[in-house]
Amino acid sequence: MGETGGDDHQTPLLHPGESSPDEAVQTPPLTLKRTGNLWTAVAHIITGVIGSGVLSLAWSMAQLGWIAGPLSMLFFAFITLVSTFLLCNCYRSPDPEYGPTRHRSYVDAVDFSLGKRSAWVCGLVIQISLYGIGIAYVITSATSMRAIQKSNCYHQYGHDAACEYGDTFYMLLFGAVQIVMSQIPGFHDMDWLSIVAAIMSFTYSFIGFGLGVAKVIENGVIMGNVGGISTSTTIEKVWLVSQALGDIAFAYPYAIILIEIQDTLKSPPPENETMKKGSTIAICITTFFYLCCGGFGYAAFGDSTPGNLLTGFGFYEPYWLIDFANACIVLHLVGGYQVYSQPLFALVDKWFAEKYPNSEFVNREYTLKLPLLPSLRLNLLRLCFRTAYVASATGIAMIFPYFNDVLGVLGAINFWPLSIYFPVEMYFIQKNIGSWTTKWIVLQVFSIFCLLVTMFALVGSFEGLITAKLS
Repeated sequence: MGETGGDDHQTPLLHPGESSPDEAVQTPPLTLKRTGNLWTAVAHIITGVIGSGVLSLAWSMAQLGWIAGPLSMLFFAFITLVSTFLLCNCYRSPDPEYGPTRHRSYVDAVDFSLGKRSAWVCGLVIQISLYGIGIAYVITSATSMRAIQKSNCYHQYGHDAACEYGDTFYMLLFGAVQIVMSQIPGFHDMDWLSIVAAIMSFTYSFIGFGLGVAKVIENGVIMGNVGGISTSTTIEKVWLVSQALGDIAFAYPYAIILIEIQDTLKSPPPENETMKKGSTIAICITTFFYLCCGGFGYAAFGDSTPGNLLTGFGFYEPYWLIDFANACIVLHLVGGYQVYSQPLFALVDKWFAEKYPNSEFVNREYTLKLPLLPSLRLNLLRLCFRTAYVASATGIAMIFPYFNDVLGVLGAINFWPLSIYFPVEMYFIQKNIGSWTTKWIVLQVFSIFCLLVTMFALVGSFEGLITAKLS
């Protein structure tokens, strides 16, 4: 199914209905030279997967307990890996009329295999998810910046000091940085940013893991129990478990950006082979860190496990290490925000370029050269739309600054449709699997089970968000 192919950036593969770059001089070229490899793919994936979700895993473990917690993380890791393997094969598709077709986005792949209606639904879910992840990253980065200020205050005035600060200023600061970063033209220009962000994610994950180990050693006992945190009522426990599942779901899937990452890879070797290897490496690494951070965080604090491991102030000292870890979180989220925003930006750019091929506002680029900095390519459409996008996401984050609840809602919305339903349905089409065959039944039961888990997590997370807003 088109798994082989040389480095064909010199002879572009066009989507049905696309014109050759020579036929539309005003339109930016749709084919870029692909230079990515296994390790840039791993960097992109880790940047996309290890984000704000890792900070809530100790809290999730505390709700689920010592058996259900680790098993839930391994379950979501397995689901993520299965869905990525299915999606990797969707990047190229045979087309009897146009020849081998490269799909540059998740929506393109769904459109080709399942039709326009499915592509429209998929696109809507993706845009909601991407936008929501941006909101979550604004909340998380602001929380981390505030935690640095609180850490210094506690160190100076004692752990009982009233070191309370707001989030608004830090959200606005992060939003301002993202307005600048959003002017990066596209994924192909982001290798350096993803590598830096991946290094930062490793750093603060190691710190969270190390602090958890040190706390366990200091306590001399492993906290927590098999059933997780006890609650006054059964329904309260049910809501907390559902929110925990939503948080774990948020921490894993990256299906919405997988094909965009794959589109940066050079070939040979075939892009799907490189992407499968990169996904396996990245998911194994992230699962190890997730189990360590979640497990040792719960072992350190038990029923007192904070919602955010590095900003909930279970750890006070060494304060400089807490500061450094939170600074790494902020730097990582600067890159992670772009990894999840660029697919949406690319969709908007493409739509306007096709709709207004002769518009200078849409297509003309300007070069800005500042002293000691590389040249920056500016475009008026990018400047206006991306600024408005970042500003609106920042505004919503200021209205709903609830870390665990927001992550739970976003994880539940994103998980089933993008990581399960569409990959499975495209697999049926690709492999010509008939209805009511053994493989069809197994995959449908699997999909329905994951749907039920998603609905459970979504309802509980919405309940937590509403309760937090009203309290």
